[in-house]
Amino acid sequence: MSLTTTIVMLILGWLAVAAAMLWGVLRITRRRHHQPQQSAPDINAEKIARRPATVQ
Repeated sequence: MSLTTTIVMLILGWLAVAAAMLWGVLRITRRRHHQPQQSAPDINAEKIARRPATVQ
């Protein structure tokens, strides 16, 4: 193999690895990103609101 072919194949291999890593990272981040949903009412907030006020 000539020197030019070796260098070109080295660069193409590096680009292929970089593209695969980028694809994997984007796939994971897209998978873990959750759409904002309507949150359920907080039960603890209701309990705190129902407590009688204490006078000190």
